This record gives sequence, structure tokens and C-alpha cells, in this order.
Amino acid sequence: MNILLWHVHGSWTTAFVQGPHTYLVPVTADRGPDGLGRARTFPWPDTVRERTPEQLRDEPVDLVILQRPHEARLAERWLGGRRPGRDLPAVYLEHNAPDGEVPHTRHPCADRDDLVLVHVTHFNRLFWDNGGTRTEVIEHGIVDPGHQYTGRLPRAAVVVNEPMRRGRTVGCDLLPALAAEAPLDVFGMRTRGLAAHLGLSADRCRTADLPQSELHTAMAARRVYLHPVRWTSLGLSLLEAMHLGMPVVGLATTEAVEAVPAGAGTLSNRPGTLTRALRAYLHEPEAAAEDGRRARQAALARYGLKRFLHDWERLLTEVRP
Repeated sequence: MNILLWHVHGSWTTAFVQGPHTYLVPVTADRGPDGLGRARTFPWPDTVRERTPEQLRDEPVDLVILQRPHEARLAERWLGGRRPGRDLPAVYLEHNAPDGEVPHTRHPCADRDDLVLVHVTHFNRLFWDNGGTRTEVIEHGIVDPGHQYTGRLPRAAVVVNEPMRRGRTVGCDLLPALAAEAPLDVFGMRTRGLAAHLGLSADRCRTADLPQSELHTAMAARRVYLHPVRWTSLGLSLLEAMHLGMPVVGLATTEAVEAVPAGAGTLSNRPGTLTRALRAYLHEPEAAAEDGRRARQAALARYGLKRFLHDWERLLTEVRP
């Protein structure tokens, strides 16, 4: 099957393209958001093939996976008038939790009968107003990085992009109090200057933007993974940390309460509980390692790549008979 999809989320796509199909990824001269092409920091197989808008016009496409509302118009234009959902089978993949007035947030694909709307968590499906559109939940899958955890550094790892812009949404305001208990290493895009922004010393809050090939090793060297995010879909970095064998300390919000079982870390909405958990892991490395082993087993069982690809194959086969 030839599947057209845009390179929107590198980590998710890395798992998806491990399947048995050919994946056509648009590429434009500027490699902008609508034409990133193949990933440069993620290992993608040769079955992922770049196609320019001009090449797509005559390309045999069996199914389109849409991830942003405007992609339907792009696809119709670039595919020579073939319309996703009408002339070609289509799936709309929603990566995010709703925003704005959440109880009333209507999904852009609500009340559509020409496609299937797929959410990545049960929380997201419940909180979006999907109308009468057929919806499915296919939970995340992770390409297993292996049990790399050493926890040799008594610091907490945080992975978040653009924390200063996203602010309270990703728990940026919580970091000073948490850093008082455990020095933080914050990894992600546009993290430079975060310590000064929070009024923290350089030692209490270090930052780095690393390629994934280096990020996993760096995360696994830290004692604990900190997930202070208030409102998001289920972060793939959290699941990657669990696969690495890291114990988790985080907020008990959105889908995190389903992903992190008892014995794999501490989830709470009480700041005092979170700071006590960080302190305990820093001073009890053996307990941290044991909880990390349980976190890895839980992640492998629920978010393994084999289950993920099987779920997608079932749906794709159904959507394109």
C-alpha cells in the first residue's frame, strides 16, 4: 500500500513507518512545515520516500493520513484533484488534546462520514467533541531504545520543547520549586536561557537540545524522569523514558495516569508529594532503578511497537478493502 502522510511528528512517524507499506512524504524546496521530507535525526527505513508536489500529481496513492486541517486541501491540489475521503480512503490522525474551552471544543473533523478520526489516547477521544464521525483510539507505540538506565547522575531529566513560550501548559512555573529538591537537566528545542528565565542558577537548571541518538543516552544517565506537564496529549518522551528504564515523577493529568502504573513512579497533583518523590529517588538509587524496571515493563506491555503496528494494520486494511 502506498500511504501519503506529512512529516509532522518525528517520534510518532518513526514508529508508524516501521510497518510493511511504502510511505510517501512530501518535500518542498524550503523543507518547510508542509514539506519537511525524510527525518534527519530519526532512523527511517528506505520505504519512506520523498515526493515533491509535482511528483505526487501522478503518484499512485492508496490512502492518505491527514494530521492537520489544511492537509486535505494540500492533498487535493498536489494529487491532481483527488480528494481524500472521497476519491481516496482517508484517516485523520489527531495527535493533540483539545485546547480552548475544552468541554466544548469541537474537532475539525466532527460529523464527517468520509473518513475515520483516530486519537492517540482515550482521554483525547473523550474530551474532543467528535460529533458523529467514526472514531478509533490507537495508542502510541515506541521503537524500543533498550534498557539504558544507569541513573548515575543525581539529577532529574525533563524533555520539553519551547518551555518559556508554553509556560504553565508544560509546567514551566513549577520548575523552580522542583529544582530546589533535584537539579534539572531540561532537554528540548528552544530551552536556552531557561535558567535565567526562572531565576535559577546554571547548576540547578541546565539545558540542551540533542538529537535523539544522543538524547536517550543523556536521559538514561539521570536518576529520574520529571513530567511536570499540566495539559497535553501523552508525551512520547515520557514513554521513551519508561522504555529506557527510568522512574517517573509527574502530574496526574490527562493520559499520564493511565500510562504510569503504581510502582513505576509517583504521579500527583500535590506539589509537596512531587518534591518528596524527587528527593527520595535522588537519595535511594536502588529504589529508583527498581521502579524504573517496572516502568519499562509497563511501557513494553502497553506501548510496544508490535501492538501499535498491528492496530494500525487492522484499521488500514479495513479503511482500504
